[in-house]
Amino acid sequence: MRNIPLKEQSIVLIGFMGVGKTTIGQTVARKIYRDFIDIDEEIERRFQMTPKEIFAKHGEATFRQYEKDIISELCHKRLKVISLGGGAFLQKEVQDVCFATSTVLFLDLSWENWKERISLLIDSRPVLQGKNMEEIRKLFDDRQPIYERHHSRVITDNQDIEEVADYIVDSLKLAWELYSY
Repeated sequence: MRNIPLKEQSIVLIGFMGVGKTTIGQTVARKIYRDFIDIDEEIERRFQMTPKEIFAKHGEATFRQYEKDIISELCHKRLKVISLGGGAFLQKEVQDVCFATSTVLFLDLSWENWKERISLLIDSRPVLQGKNMEEIRKLFDDRQPIYERHHSRVITDNQDIEEVADYIVDSLKLAWELYSY
């Protein structure tokens, strides 16, 4: 891997589905004058199918391979803000490429706050299909240890998009100042 200066590294947002990675990522990208890329939207654009359609037609393994390949390609680019799908970071290869090339931020939302969003998510998220609340809670809990591997955690409970984005931007600028070389 090449050595990308901290200030030029892409910013990768991880966290459970529906925590706000896309919305917050778009706002952060605007504030620091970077391009924003949502991996699920990029997959849809390239393959002319939604993630849900890819899951249904080709299976989760095919979707995860597409996802891994695109993330690997995009993380090697500089000055991007990239939002990963909630399950992308489960893949060790995705973790490795993100840490080798980018700054990884975990958007952390509590279960209590997340479950208030479920009605907005249930139809569009393939991994939630056919699951009851207990199964969804188990999925949420099972994924939390994966997200514990990050450069920085951003707690998003009871904060609006602008507050979270401003916190991220301020934190990034401080890190760039302190750790630039």
